[in-house]
Amino acid sequence: MGDIEAPDNNRSRQTIFHSLLPSKEFITSRKGLLLLGEVVMSFISFVCFAASTAAAFVTAPLIEFLAALFLLFAYSTKFNERFKGFHWPLMDFLRCVSASIIFFIISIISVSKYVDGASKAAGVFGFITTIFFALDFYFIFNELADFLKGGDSSEEPPNTQDDDSDSDSD
Repeated sequence: MGDIEAPDNNRSRQTIFHSLLPSKEFITSRKGLLLLGEVVMSFISFVCFAASTAAAFVTAPLIEFLAALFLLFAYSTKFNERFKGFHWPLMDFLRCVSASIIFFIISIISVSKYVDGASKAAGVFGFITTIFFALDFYFIFNELADFLKGGDSSEEPPNTQDDDSDSDSD
């Protein structure tokens, strides 16, 4: 008779499962779509590099895939709001800049140096991934620039000289 589980136990399993999935609001946002594109394209680049003769470059797409996957999880579950000590947009900006540079370099090398089709495909997908990361760091840079300007842009800077000072800078 004790074999039947309580229905609340199944409901708690479903809520735990749903809490691990990205929220629909975040995934449909511009940042969510860019991160999802970075995850997918990094994984495709990883698979292409693993199947090619340019397998020496397989580490960079794997690391970027894992970093983008972690940030997708962190942003969608609001995990980043629990850790106020990190400046998440700056860390994300540095990740995107380094990833776009690294993907651009390894894509040029794999397209120009290797002749097999998988290397060429890895290079092409690497260029597409570079575009995703470059778009992401462009948008993050604009947000960081607005943040660094702060609210002081609407105010005039304070006048440090008196109107009746005796300066010869006329």
